[in-house]
Amino acid sequence: MKTVLSLLLVIFVTQTSVASTPADNARWEEHAKRTTIVRDNWGIAHVRGKTDADAVFGMIYAQAEDDFNRVETNYLNSMGRLAEAEGEGAIYKDLRMKLFIDPADMQARYAASPKWLQVLMTAWADGLNYYLHTHKDVKPRVISHFEPWMALSFSEGSIGGDIERVSLSQLETFYGKRRVAMLADENPAVFREPSGSNGFAIAPAITADRHAMLLINPHTSFFFRSELQMTSDEGLNAYGAATWGQFFIYQGFNDRLGWMHTSSGVDVVDEFLETVDGQGGSMRYKYGTEWRPLKAVKIDVPYRTGEGKLATRSFTVYKTHRGPIVRELDGKWVSIALMHRPSEALQQSFLRTKARDYQSYLKVTELQANSSNNTIYADVDGNIAYLHPQFVPKRDDRFDYTKPVDGSDPATDWKGLHKLNELPYVFNPGNGWIMNTNNWPYSAAAEFSPKREKFPRYMDSVGENPRGLHAIRVLENKKDFTLSSLLSAAYDPYLTAFSRLIPTLVQAYDGLPVDQALRGQLKEQIDLLRQWDYRWSADSAATSLAVFWGETLWKDVWDKSREAGVSIYDYMAERATPEQKLQALLTASNRLAGDFGNWRTPWGQINRFQRLTGDIVQPFNDAAPSIAVPFTSAQWGSLASFGAKPYPGTKRYYGTSGNSFVAVVEFGEKVRARAISAGGENGDPKSPHFYDQADRYSRGDLRDVYFYPSDLEPHAKRTYHPGK
Repeated sequence: MKTVLSLLLVIFVTQTSVASTPADNARWEEHAKRTTIVRDNWGIAHVRGKTDADAVFGMIYAQAEDDFNRVETNYLNSMGRLAEAEGEGAIYKDLRMKLFIDPADMQARYAASPKWLQVLMTAWADGLNYYLHTHKDVKPRVISHFEPWMALSFSEGSIGGDIERVSLSQLETFYGKRRVAMLADENPAVFREPSGSNGFAIAPAITADRHAMLLINPHTSFFFRSELQMTSDEGLNAYGAATWGQFFIYQGFNDRLGWMHTSSGVDVVDEFLETVDGQGGSMRYKYGTEWRPLKAVKIDVPYRTGEGKLATRSFTVYKTHRGPIVRELDGKWVSIALMHRPSEALQQSFLRTKARDYQSYLKVTELQANSSNNTIYADVDGNIAYLHPQFVPKRDDRFDYTKPVDGSDPATDWKGLHKLNELPYVFNPGNGWIMNTNNWPYSAAAEFSPKREKFPRYMDSVGENPRGLHAIRVLENKKDFTLSSLLSAAYDPYLTAFSRLIPTLVQAYDGLPVDQALRGQLKEQIDLLRQWDYRWSADSAATSLAVFWGETLWKDVWDKSREAGVSIYDYMAERATPEQKLQALLTASNRLAGDFGNWRTPWGQINRFQRLTGDIVQPFNDAAPSIAVPFTSAQWGSLASFGAKPYPGTKRYYGTSGNSFVAVVEFGEKVRARAISAGGENGDPKSPHFYDQADRYSRGDLRDVYFYPSDLEPHAKRTYHPGK
């Protein structure tokens, strides 16, 4: 009976309220009348509304036109409802979200939000509902009607939010009461593209026309964001990348300033080892000298069965004052603490797009609802800046928060948030440039960077990376930047990791005895790498050999590097034995020859961009058309990132992440910008804008951005009101 009631509830939630009321229809039509969408020759939507709410209505309607599936799927994920569409395999993904996202709580937060934000959330829901109302052929997988509060479940814009730091396999092991193997994407030994981004800000002093410039280069899953412009008569005029389903430009610029977010290495998600017992029939945990009751919460997770029916799995989850229990470690339960400020995050995400200068941008950061992103900033007044995430809990720096700390010790608790002036930052440095590549902030502006010794350890937990070293290489001592030369810097082909690693491989070979068999087996390969300039290109066989060798050695020594407590790059360069390095080269050569017929295969024949369907999880096929991509994984220091690997049934590498949206912007009397998105703007393979940017994307050939009406008019292909 309980399951039947849960099933009825699910059906009610997903299928009721679909029929619109006369009041709904009237409100939608008024929005539509006040909103105009212009599609340019690349299919990009330029949305103009009388009010900000009209612009929100129009931009989310345009997103739904381009790829409603991605819009809906992002909210199925954010609200913990994927299993209703995808079945039992998504139950623990949903449970993870439901640990934090509760509809009743979201509705209460909506009611407590500022009136202006409620108006925008209502316009957001109206835009999606109007799209469904005017497109009866579109069949949502689950969400037939959007409610304004739902916008709060996905409010910040990052790919892989803080909640996704919870291990799914360990969550299932704990609450599923069975041992679950580590998932492939949770295993750090598996070579994969690092998530993150690049951002550069260039001061007027080192640009040719004395205007500040900005590089916007997020590294995300392909097709994760839509490119568009949203404008209103209330001062909104933002262009850039908007995560599907969200009503703000996440990375972009307006007519006065621009912002680029890069994933931060700041530690803001912490785990606590809880001492738990069940004496007296109720669960409790130790905190100092007292025992506190564990809060038990029942969570129902609806899911679609193999027969297409809906069923429910119920869980009793436990929470401490810090957060939910998410796993067990060495006999201790582990709770997790992270930022959960959806209303403030949504306010900050939208308001910064309307900032007019550096001070107004800083004012928005006082909401302190950005936990995961550094910001690279530039403006028309010539200012450039680096800002650290504003949600940084104060902690006792005696403890190593990169590992679970003792939850029974009250000294490990968070103690409020750091004030903004206590965080690393850079403003108008003397060197004239600022960069971040998901590395630490302590090299953001050469000698003008924040000083590491002035900040707690938890302000950064990742250190430097090969892209950071590469960024310094292309920025230091440079003058007279133009948009073209900034773009060249962003696509500079030098691979800093291999510039360090390959000489150690050559040295290992040179140290072989003259009668060693490997001397003959690897002579030609070493000769090629010895002469290589460490630069990727589509016709470079050395790039192919280096990448295959690096991936092989990475896998061979990962566990040892973790045991030694050193970075994988340090271990590969300094601690891997000569025999390990040479055997990895032999393995890589044999693999190249076996898969492609010759170990001298040019990189462009291996590394490919392909888009065959509009599926969120893309299929790949060596027999189908694809395009050569010269740039490599960011793991090797490539600033232009292309996260590619072979898939079942393929030998070639196909990219699914990395450079996804790229823009260079100059803030002069008028904003000038160039941009590119992976593949195309539309998710429908039948659309002319499904694949029209692919060739330019592969070559780093950015197109002009039509920011002003005078720019857009000659390239306007369709002008219409939503629903018409």
